Amino acid sequence: MDLQLDGLTVVTDGRSLVSELSLDVPSGGVVGLVGPNGSGKSTALRCVYRTLRPSAGAVRIDGDDLSGLSLRRSAQLVAAMTQDGAVDLDFTVEEVVALGRAPHLRGNAALGPRERELCEAAMDRLGIRHLAARGVLSLSGGERQRVLLARALTQEPRILVLDEPTNHLDVRHQVELLSFLRGADLTVLVVLHDLNLAAAACDRIGVLSEGRLVASGAPEDVLTAGLVRDVFGVSAEVVTHPGSGDPQLLYSLTPTGG
Repeated sequence: MDLQLDGLTVVTDGRSLVSELSLDVPSGGVVGLVGPNGSGKSTALRCVYRTLRPSAGAVRIDGDDLSGLSLRRSAQLVAAMTQDGAVDLDFTVEEVVALGRAPHLRGNAALGPRERELCEAAMDRLGIRHLAARGVLSLSGGERQRVLLARALTQEPRILVLDEPTNHLDVRHQVELLSFLRGADLTVLVVLHDLNLAAAACDRIGVLSEGRLVASGAPEDVLTAGLVRDVFGVSAEVVTHPGSGDPQLLYSLTPTGG
């Protein structure tokens, strides 16, 4: 299922947060959004999972305007793991994961055997089955991240959007999560701050600066020393990973002055 940001523009209080952003995420592909803080990455994602309405342009799924779908139907197709997806009530892990089935159930219908199997499979996949009876508020930040991703998977989405999913995760779980995304057979749009992780995990990368798309393409074409200097204000040498062939950045601690 293809995802397309078609001239997406978001203006709030007279300030343009995203300007004419066009980006294609092909079915089964993993596309990363990178850019400095405040460049519009999270704003663009909010339009995809419909907590924000674009001022102009559209989000399209297989060519159809997402705004033409019911909220229930869009929640069946698109799952989101957000930065502000904290759980304030001390539900158990099992209860939080089960919330992913809400778009598919009517009213307060109880989980059936298939729903329970989906929840258990998602917890197994994220390595949190042993936490099922624990209260979410007792978990570490990294454990909560995995719970929220399990909830998203339980939705059985066709499209998955993630905003900084590696926050709070240790190195092992960062690698496992991004490896999972590459093999998940889902259409994935992910915001990442770590450019090296983005290069390793994404088929294509879009770079935002001040709300505008300034570069888009394969990681080896986009992540150049010049772009990193101009967009992020950091000096870096680009090398090739000896195993994967992915571009990797070696940063200098000397400011560029830009």
